[in-house]
Amino acid sequence: MQFPESWLREFCNPPLSTEQLADVLTMGGFEVEEVRPVAPPFTQVVVGEIKQAEQHPNADRLRVCQVDVGQGALLSIVCGAPNARAGIKVPCALVGAELPPPDDEQGDGQPFKIKLGKLRGVESQGMLCSARELKLSEDHGGLLELPLETPVGQDVRQALKLDDAVFTLKLTPNLGHVLSVYGVARELSALTGAPLVTPSIPAVPVSTSAVLPVKISAPDLCGRFSGRIVQNVNTKAATPAWMVDRLARCGQRSVTALVDISNYVMFEYGRPTHIFDLDKIHGGLDVRWGRAGEQLKLLNGNTMTLDETVGVIADDVQVESLAGIMGGDATAVSDDTRNVYVEAAFWWPDAVAGRSRRFNFSTDAGHRFERGVDPDLTVSHIERITQLILDICGTPDTACGPVDDHKARMPAPKPVTLRVARAAKILGMPVTLAQCADVFGRLGLPFSEDAGALTVMPPAHRFDLCIEEDLIEEVARVVGYAQLPEALPLAPVKPRVLTESRRSAFAVRRLLADLGYLETINFSFVEEDWEQQLAGNADPVRLLNPIASQLSVMRSTLIGSLLQVIKRNLDRRADRVRVFEVGRVFRRDAGVATSDSSVRGVAQPMHVAAIAYGPADRQGWQGKQGPVDFHDVKGDVEALLSPLQPTFEPAGHPALHPGRSARVRLNGQVIGVVGELHPRWRQQWELPQAPVLFELDLDAVMQRHLPNAQAVPRHPSVERDIAVVVPEAVTHAQLMRSVHAAPTDGLLRGATLFDIYRPKAGAETAAGMSAQEKSLAVRLALGSPHETLTDERIDLAVNAVIERLQTDVGARLRA
Repeated sequence: MQFPESWLREFCNPPLSTEQLADVLTMGGFEVEEVRPVAPPFTQVVVGEIKQAEQHPNADRLRVCQVDVGQGALLSIVCGAPNARAGIKVPCALVGAELPPPDDEQGDGQPFKIKLGKLRGVESQGMLCSARELKLSEDHGGLLELPLETPVGQDVRQALKLDDAVFTLKLTPNLGHVLSVYGVARELSALTGAPLVTPSIPAVPVSTSAVLPVKISAPDLCGRFSGRIVQNVNTKAATPAWMVDRLARCGQRSVTALVDISNYVMFEYGRPTHIFDLDKIHGGLDVRWGRAGEQLKLLNGNTMTLDETVGVIADDVQVESLAGIMGGDATAVSDDTRNVYVEAAFWWPDAVAGRSRRFNFSTDAGHRFERGVDPDLTVSHIERITQLILDICGTPDTACGPVDDHKARMPAPKPVTLRVARAAKILGMPVTLAQCADVFGRLGLPFSEDAGALTVMPPAHRFDLCIEEDLIEEVARVVGYAQLPEALPLAPVKPRVLTESRRSAFAVRRLLADLGYLETINFSFVEEDWEQQLAGNADPVRLLNPIASQLSVMRSTLIGSLLQVIKRNLDRRADRVRVFEVGRVFRRDAGVATSDSSVRGVAQPMHVAAIAYGPADRQGWQGKQGPVDFHDVKGDVEALLSPLQPTFEPAGHPALHPGRSARVRLNGQVIGVVGELHPRWRQQWELPQAPVLFELDLDAVMQRHLPNAQAVPRHPSVERDIAVVVPEAVTHAQLMRSVHAAPTDGLLRGATLFDIYRPKAGAETAAGMSAQEKSLAVRLALGSPHETLTDERIDLAVNAVIERLQTDVGARLRA
């Protein structure tokens, strides 16, 4: 929101400097992003009238001008501007004037001083200026021509009102009622107590009964539609200089008189309106939702294909306007327009919000309507526009029709109650009922009192007042944020200390970094194909407003993000990549309730995942390394979970190779998977080798057992090797579970599998084994903290292990 300070002070003029005014607005909740002067400083530049302009005797492109600057005698000034001619009034810099520094590279930033000099032998007693030389605009095609009624000799700063400042406000989306100069003045009056000037808008006399038929077919799109016919206008009339200047200082260039009038009222009162060429409308107007396949060419030249979610204004033949956003080209006013139809409407914010962004453009009208525009003032604003049309474009034959006002469904504001005690608690400062009542009175909010509470009926222009906290915010900013006390917290501040049985996520990151992985951070929203292919998730959590069309769902696994990192690095000729990510995943879970850290129906656990691609180790003196395999990454998982001992069991996963993947269990609970990427996805991602990856639940990884100190054994341990024949289906985990479950009277300290033997085909009989059996060799470590073991006790312990193996897995000693 941009506007000149002088326009604001016409509505509200507190006794504050420009800097103080900016500070009051910022502290009142309207952040002043920038304050800049309309023009840079310059001196002794006055209005001059060229009385005579003759050709320079020694130069073809120069003229010698006789200029009246109100000093009695004419000044002789040499000028090279193509529009230097007798009868015009232009800025004239006198001898001794200081102009803004030039833009060329040789400029040193110092003011440019005008001196008495000669140009091609002719004395020049000053300088006639262009807009660029005064830094008023980039126009340097000729002298800046001033209105003919400007007094000769008047200071140009005074004549053009250049001692002004342009304010730029950075407004939050809830402040739609401040998107106008009058809206800012209304808030400034409440903040400072200065009187608010509300100009009266008298009704324009009606001189014709002509009315355009209008029908509102979609009350959920348009709540109120007002319009008026104005006949026989002069669309070729020039926009007054004062209106052009104000529009320019609001960041809006002048187009034509009718367009400028519509824009002026929008900046003045925040009401976007539209002016149709009446003779181009076929029949009447119908305010409705669009229909699939309809097309509309807009004023910006774009042709849009519409659907049922976009509001339109249509006539009996075609669509004429995009409701609340932009008018159509078919009914645009032009120099040939004679009769116009002025429209002002109230569009429901939800019916306009997001529509312009869908078509990849934005407009001032859409920006205001999607935040809410006062529905009560459509008729008053049409009267204001009509008066400006009569003043600027009127002719002796101009006739105005009556205002045709249709109310389909007006907003029904709901009362909001403020409890004074609640406001004091939220703000942390004492506020009284009288203070709150004074704030609401200054803001123009009607209210009633009832036992320590105030009930406010929000006016039509305040779409942001819905709950009690909105009213508390109004009290805080009007009373003044500077009045809030600086109080220390009453409760003692205690740092949160993690229990020793859990390690931090940062410790997990450091451990993975120690294992050779690099951390990556990726978006939590991914492609829907990743969820279906890599996670088998047919119903992912979808985004209502994705930042990119392909990133449309929330991830339930980190695998896709890591594969993308692998692919990106391989495309840049990296041959060995090891990366990990600690991040949140999202999956539907009807058992999750809404809380301060959760959303109903969506589980959001933290996962840790890593992926390894390329050689197992970096190349060293031992030569080139083999590719990373399942066992390398399985070892990393064991190192990550150490000293806890995970178990691994074959399992299927949509993203992993069916024969080279496993489910990871810890304390009997499944905490993740580890394995090689499925060949199908390896081919789809165009990976020369198969990466190996794992994904685990972060909470499980953060668990750890507290160390339990034990005395160093005083007696030596002994080792015994046994080889047992077991069925081929027996796994290492089953074998070790049985060994440790044997009743050895606490003598078994450890067991290690050190050999697997399978006889060659045809040699099973000689080995005493069948083709469906294998031999497993286990080394048992035995010892006692109290005594040296005897052969008898050792044999008893070994036999206990063998008997347990026979019972659990059907093992027998190998002959």
